[in-house]
Amino acid sequence: MRSITTFDLQYAHRFYGFQGEAQYLHGHTGTLTIEVEDDVNCGVNMVYPCNEIKKVAWDVLRNFDHALILREDDPLRHAILDVYDKQGIRNGHPQNTMKGVAFKTELATAYPDCRLVVTKETMTVEGMIKIVHDLLKDKLPIAKLTFKSGDNTASECYKPDVSIERCPQCGVALDKDGKCYKCGWEKPKS
Repeated sequence: MRSITTFDLQYAHRFYGFQGEAQYLHGHTGTLTIEVEDDVNCGVNMVYPCNEIKKVAWDVLRNFDHALILREDDPLRHAILDVYDKQGIRNGHPQNTMKGVAFKTELATAYPDCRLVVTKETMTVEGMIKIVHDLLKDKLPIAKLTFKSGDNTASECYKPDVSIERCPQCGVALDKDGKCYKCGWEKPKS
């Protein structure tokens, strides 16, 4: 069975080197749908609490919300960073409170202090799905990702290959010591 949740992400990007309207810097509201698949947790009678999916995913996805997403070879990236340097905000600002944890993968690097994500490939809906799956595949049993932005939508199905031990009382993932951060339940020692 599946639990499904969605996120709205506001972001700006452009398709560097593309011949058409998308070569210009422009913004979108994108909607990401995450479907996780597992057995129904008897304690909470659901596959995975949607608020927990949101918590786990948002730790990573907040880097994409209200951010500029540019391909690594886009010269606009350097121009933007130069302006941020001149303004004194490249390394953060006290009002920049929505930032996530920095990450660096083969597909993307997040610079949360300056609300920038640099991608290896052009940031299309298909590209977003690849990046999100890469970032969350070890944290959630993802069965399907769908990303819609403007008139474009893409989706990919996966065979969940991660098993996450969850609290029988709340359904949330247990920490490395077998303890639930939410209710304090602990896995019996064997």
